[in-house]
Amino acid sequence: MPCAALAQDDPPPAEPGPAPVPSPPPADTTTANPEGAPVEVQFSSDQLVYDDRADVVTASGEVRMTREGYNLRANSVTWNRRTGEVRAEGSVRIVSPGGDVAYGDSVQLEDTLRDGVIENMLIVLADGGRLAAIRAERRNGVTTLYRAAYTACAVVDADGCPKDPTWQINAVRVVHDPVRHRISYQGATLNLFGTPILGLPGLSHPDGSQGGGSGVLVPEIRYSRRNGLELSAPYYIRFAPNRDATITPHVYTGVLPMVEAEYRQLTSNSAFYAHGYFTYGSRIALDPLAPPDASGNEGIRAYIEGGGRIILNPQWTITGFGRYTTDRTFMRRYDISRDDRLRSFVNAERITEDSYISIAGWAFEGLRLTDVEGMQPFVLPAVDARWRIADPILGGRIELQANSLAILRTEGQDSQRAFASARWDRRFITPLGQEVVLTAYARGDLYHANDTLLTQTVSYRGNEGWSGRFIGAIAADVKWPFVGTFLGGTQRFTPRIQVVASPPTENLDIPNEDARSVDLEDSNLFALNRFPGYDRWEDGVRITYGADWALDLPRISIRSTIGQSYRLSNQQSILPPGTGLSDRFSDIVGRTNVRIGRMVNLTHRFRIDKDSLALRRNEIDATVGGRRTYATIGYLRLDRNIDPSIEDLRDREEIRFGGRVSFARYWSIFGSAVIDLTSRQEDPLSVADGFTPIRHRLGILYDDDCIELGVTWRRDYEDSGDARRGNSFLIRVALRNLGR
Repeated sequence: MPCAALAQDDPPPAEPGPAPVPSPPPADTTTANPEGAPVEVQFSSDQLVYDDRADVVTASGEVRMTREGYNLRANSVTWNRRTGEVRAEGSVRIVSPGGDVAYGDSVQLEDTLRDGVIENMLIVLADGGRLAAIRAERRNGVTTLYRAAYTACAVVDADGCPKDPTWQINAVRVVHDPVRHRISYQGATLNLFGTPILGLPGLSHPDGSQGGGSGVLVPEIRYSRRNGLELSAPYYIRFAPNRDATITPHVYTGVLPMVEAEYRQLTSNSAFYAHGYFTYGSRIALDPLAPPDASGNEGIRAYIEGGGRIILNPQWTITGFGRYTTDRTFMRRYDISRDDRLRSFVNAERITEDSYISIAGWAFEGLRLTDVEGMQPFVLPAVDARWRIADPILGGRIELQANSLAILRTEGQDSQRAFASARWDRRFITPLGQEVVLTAYARGDLYHANDTLLTQTVSYRGNEGWSGRFIGAIAADVKWPFVGTFLGGTQRFTPRIQVVASPPTENLDIPNEDARSVDLEDSNLFALNRFPGYDRWEDGVRITYGADWALDLPRISIRSTIGQSYRLSNQQSILPPGTGLSDRFSDIVGRTNVRIGRMVNLTHRFRIDKDSLALRRNEIDATVGGRRTYATIGYLRLDRNIDPSIEDLRDREEIRFGGRVSFARYWSIFGSAVIDLTSRQEDPLSVADGFTPIRHRLGILYDDDCIELGVTWRRDYEDSGDARRGNSFLIRVALRNLGR
């Protein structure tokens, strides 16, 4: 049989509108506030007795009393109007203007209802936290509790039955300061699952009413083979509601300490942050032939990132983001990030209904062992402007574009380009239901390159000095959807055909900076240009054909597409073998997505060799399960066999697993793994043996409404400089409200 909910957990009953005290003359219902202005005290009750000689008002039976935002409810209230003392008895409940609720058996207050003494008190804070005490005093709004306990956990279960909180803090004395929004403790002990586990001298934390306050956050404990035991204890500083900072010292047993700092600020028209890690140590030599203990020069090792956005007006916005590290293995060594390239940029954008302008600059830092520092590009400026114009004559739409780009390298090829283009599109529906899109495109390019011999891939160089070219194309794209019922649902079958014609284009005279690593896939099958950037253009005449199929059943959705293209011209293509586009017939590409309710989501992408029907690209991403229990799998296999002298995107086979299993309501086990399946038969340059684990992790987590407690084990199998393979362990404890 369900238990009745505790009184303090019941929502407050609808209270009658308070009325002035019906005191006989000469008494009135007003008193003076500290500034001397009269303040009316309102209350209602079932019965009211007034002693005019003692000037005492006694109310009983469902008493409601209100003054200056404070609301009192009790079984009986005695108010001495001469001394200003208010004594409430029986199921006393006081609500402050901030939303905190105090309960007690017997309460003695001043007539402001703000200060007083409460016996056997419980405070329910605005954020749901609870403070209970044998006795409490409130002076000038500050509440002091004696022999008290605090918890942010629920104290009743779903049926309203009392239960012990997952954690609570017991203390000899607790002070709640609503002005500073902090709760401070003396003689505090943390109890976890009913057992005292840790003394907490000098503990204080925000009360949750203002989104947090300054103080120590929950520490983390890690262990790794590289760094030893790690303890991090963040300290949060709240300067203002829109500005804060976090300083985190990281102490290790195997290396020198590290300091982490983060600053955030929000204004009426901007937001930005800065985040960094700093330590001192020696850099391990990156030469693969060097001994494992070889080290470089000692010095500062750091990683810094920052970003922000400023809204100048409804059209103009400036966005920036920067990343920098002192050496290539620092982030992996300290488990900050596994990125192999850092990108920094600044971009000023103007966006209106029919125009777009971007003025940007980019910088890159390569972290792979094979990266040459002087070959990393600096892009400044990169300008792109577009205007959309309705075409009143032919009923289409015109888009004008102007673009310029300057790429600089300290030890490599420099390139600059500028072009202007115009594109006309018209979409219409025929009487038979076909969707037709007609396109005309024209563009003029101007390029300049120098130090071209420093680019190793010959086809990327272009001519030294100035070069120019003209690009033109016309296209027609026709879709014919057929809709009908199938298996109690709706299916849609849409054949599609596209014809694109473009005159011969000078491609190899132009440097190639942004159109590398070409690969035919479903996303670019019907594109006007199937190169990924602007520096290469697919010319000639081609026909692309395919079909889309969609099926919608109750709780089941299937989307599938497949297609191929045929080039009418027999001239040699600049697209290399292995891209799926080098011959007159292209490879066959497609994608299928299956969703079954919210439990199953499967996506499969593929490219099939047109001659041997071998899978040149096979990619699967699947998720089965819900939010608490699920499994994911990802598989990728690239088998393109492209000459390394033409393209640096290598063939690869990889599988990824992940999942979480929940049990016993609050417990779960989770894990993930990444395995390299590439063999030398697939990639002669690979050092993998066909089954090489990259990393995995396994953990257990307890997570209820007020605590998160977990242990994670991770193992890395790759060495990179001083980022060595080995095991790492993370212990995490997060208590609700004991933090920001």
